[in-house]
Amino acid sequence: MDSKRAQDIIDSIAMINVNYFGIPVYIQEVHEQQGTATVFPLDDMDHEQKVDLNGLNEVNITNH
Repeated sequence: MDSKRAQDIIDSIAMINVNYFGIPVYIQEVHEQQGTATVFPLDDMDHEQKVDLNGLNEVNITNH
C-alpha cells in the first residue's frame, strides 16, 4: 500500500478494512519517510507495532 492511501484510510470517516499479511489491523499513523505505519491488530489493541507499508492490503468486503 502506498503512504497516501494509508493516510486516506486514517482520515476516512468510514471504517476501511486493512490486513497486514492476512491479519486485520487498524492504522494509527503513517511514517512516509520510512515507508512504515504504526498499526495494531484488531484482536489485540495493546500490541502496537511499526510495519512496512508493503505488507498492508485494503480488504474489499462484498455482501453476497
